[in-house]
Amino acid sequence: MRVRTRTFVAAGVVVALFAIVGGWGVRQLDGELRLPVAGRSCTVQADGTVKLDADQMANAATIAAIGMQRQMPEQAVVVALATAYQESGLRNLAHGDRDSLGLFQQRPSQGWGTPEQIRDQRYAANRFYKALKKVRGWERMEVTDAAQAVQRSAYPKAYQKWADESQVLARALLGEATGAVACTVGRTPVMRGQAAAAELTRGLTLDWGLPDAGAVAELTDVTVPAADARDGWRYAHWLVSHAPDHGVKRVRFDGLEWNADNGRWAKVADGRATEPRVLAEVFADPA
Repeated sequence: MRVRTRTFVAAGVVVALFAIVGGWGVRQLDGELRLPVAGRSCTVQADGTVKLDADQMANAATIAAIGMQRQMPEQAVVVALATAYQESGLRNLAHGDRDSLGLFQQRPSQGWGTPEQIRDQRYAANRFYKALKKVRGWERMEVTDAAQAVQRSAYPKAYQKWADESQVLARALLGEATGAVACTVGRTPVMRGQAAAAELTRGLTLDWGLPDAGAVAELTDVTVPAADARDGWRYAHWLVSHAPDHGVKRVRFDGLEWNADNGRWAKVADGRATEPRVLAEVFADPA
């Protein structure tokens, strides 16, 4: 039974959020609401393999999405990911050399923003892309040279060693591969129900630049119709990337389904390859 519907449109993508009582056979899970750190890992396969933990994967997905929101080309996303790999290991660090902070180790004393702003992953990614765009000819540079033009590091060639991994991540997160992001979450999520759905909606809004969907109440499912398969896989991979921190239990797209129980993509028995749309289910609140 459908309880509530929300719809918003951006860049040709319609996103409808709705709750379904008993949808997809939601199980009521008891126990701790905190996900143990052990087992929270992700594997990305897109003409290469990259393994990250859950925090690294979520940060990588946000960096890629912000790049798309700013309408930057894929190479910009590769440069941004390689930079964050080198500077922080794709982690939102609270420390660094001198006053460096965050994913890109940006320095408040160098005009990158306040410490609070720099520790916001979306703000940090936006500032990096803004600075990269000002570098003349960055598109024709090697990854390490483009990154260095922004960062001005004491180790200017260090970024290049992350170029291959960053290209794999970019291909997956920009929708160029099918079922390419698989994260192991476990059966006890960080959040559930309304809180999970609200945070998921907020993440989609902020990372992809979608209009605010408004207040969310009693939602357990999300459907994201997309303009084409590439858009669909962008959303599907973002949802899986953020599954550990947004309480996502299941993601289904184009006849394939990722399940938090085993962390893998598999064919859906009733899956039909019709118009592209992504379905995601968050864990329901305990009864």
